[in-house]
Amino acid sequence: MPTLSSSDPIVEGQSFWDRHKKEVLAALVVALLAAAAFGGYRLYADRREKTAASLLAEAKTPADFQKVISQYADTPASASAYLFLADRQRQEKKFSDANSTLQSFLDKHPKHELTGIARLAVAANLESLGKRDEALAAYQRLAASEPKAFTAPTALMATVHILKEKNQIEEARRVCETILTQYRESVVTMEATRELRSLKVPDSAKTAPPTTATTPAPPPAVNVLPPAPTQSAAPAAAAPPVPSAPKASGTPAKKP
Repeated sequence: MPTLSSSDPIVEGQSFWDRHKKEVLAALVVALLAAAAFGGYRLYADRREKTAASLLAEAKTPADFQKVISQYADTPASASAYLFLADRQRQEKKFSDANSTLQSFLDKHPKHELTGIARLAVAANLESLGKRDEALAAYQRLAASEPKAFTAPTALMATVHILKEKNQIEEARRVCETILTQYRESVVTMEATRELRSLKVPDSAKTAPPTTATTPAPPPAVNVLPPAPTQSAAPAAAAPPVPSAPKASGTPAKKP
């Protein structure tokens, strides 16, 4: 009668199950609980995002947008609420508050697809505050850091207007030429063309031809001599008549 040896796979499998069935069952329970928790989280997150989206759609006042931001952080609706709130603050001429909101958006959502729009709005608010130099630098940084983004030509076009106000005409012309050569498909190309035609280089900025050193002309001579005496109106005295020679007669003179 055949007997089962200790090396039989069936026996080894049965033995392994007997020894480790508790651990295997525990691992399966943990996996099932993790799957259930993930599914529940997704369901909760989906519901939360839908609730946040609904609340955002109904928001009209800055307080409404702030409620979405505070109660539903880390949701797409919360990120959008930052932008809506900043826009509302800008409409109310609260440019500094709008920039604070936009900076919070950039800090919390640095990878968001609308970060370029937020940075463009920050520069525009600085310009509205009269901080032209800071606005110019912000526009230039945006165009340099994201040259392929659709916001780059818009930022460059904004620098043209500031450069015109600062009377930096030659620099403004170079920016227009950059837009026309690198962003031909942009919607701002027509505006760049008009600006380039209207921007006239002042005569002082034009390069004057080199001049050679010349000796200054001497000052005009001053006549220090007394003026010549003027002629009298009286007629000049007539010269005495010259006596004419005696006429020769036809008869020769007789000799004595």
